Amino acid sequence: MRRLDINCFAEMNVFVRVVEDGGYTAAARHCAMTPSAVSKLVSRLENRLGTRLLNRSTRRQLLTPEGAAFYERSLTILAALDEAEQEAAASSAPQGTVRVNCNVDIGRLYLLPLLKTFLRDHPGVSVEVFLSDEVVDLISARADVAIRSGPLKSSNLVARRLGETRTLIVASPDYLAARGLPKTPADLVDHNCLGFTFGQPMMEWNFMGDDGLPVPVSVTGSARVSDGNGVRELAILGLGLARVGFCQVEHDLADGRLLPVLQDFMPIAKTEVHAVYVGQGGKLPTRVRVFMDFLAANLTIH
Repeated sequence: MRRLDINCFAEMNVFVRVVEDGGYTAAARHCAMTPSAVSKLVSRLENRLGTRLLNRSTRRQLLTPEGAAFYERSLTILAALDEAEQEAAASSAPQGTVRVNCNVDIGRLYLLPLLKTFLRDHPGVSVEVFLSDEVVDLISARADVAIRSGPLKSSNLVARRLGETRTLIVASPDYLAARGLPKTPADLVDHNCLGFTFGQPMMEWNFMGDDGLPVPVSVTGSARVSDGNGVRELAILGLGLARVGFCQVEHDLADGRLLPVLQDFMPIAKTEVHAVYVGQGGKLPTRVRVFMDFLAANLTIH
């Protein structure tokens, strides 16, 4: 039987604060404790568990694999406790901050325009949105939810599908007039293909083969950008070909600033968009759950 003098929930809460605030001093301010008291509490927790949860350095604390697993389970348990307390309270209106990491263009085109409605409907909740096309680790980024496009890697994160966006290759009329129109994917060896600063140094664009299966083609280019809108701008300027989502260039195609190429080789090229979060069995803090439900009901990606 667990000893009654051990406040497991308090230990979990302080440990989570150390992880999310990035150190003992910040966590101590958050918990109204001294840094030495926070340090002793974490050490006591590690001794009781018989494993190291954090690797300490002079500037920051990094989670060990065991610490990362304990952190995620702690979030689930604390969320369940929070849910139980809110259900027992006279008012169960969601409270707190939802931290969201989102693809730049999906955030700009779809997420941000919805925030006014969400915040009006949930006045006790605030939202922090971090826009980046680079895939981040939810724990190190201190994010509750990440909105990601593309195939999901196997992980212990929970994913909720939000929709899909069509992928296409585009170029400006000036670029095509100067360099010629690629007629097959093999022609890309003679073209400047714009890429992203994250991911693998060697770029591969997938096309559909005669058997209907994806065929990767290696491409190279003279410029790489950190987000999709930057790649779009370079394409409009005539620097090269860009592989982008339809939502990024819909108006450019309509106005003739960009033209699609190699469409016959990628007629079904689509990228799925998901919201991912930490938590199993739907056990989420109310603030995160209402935000996820709102996204599923209102965010339509095409």
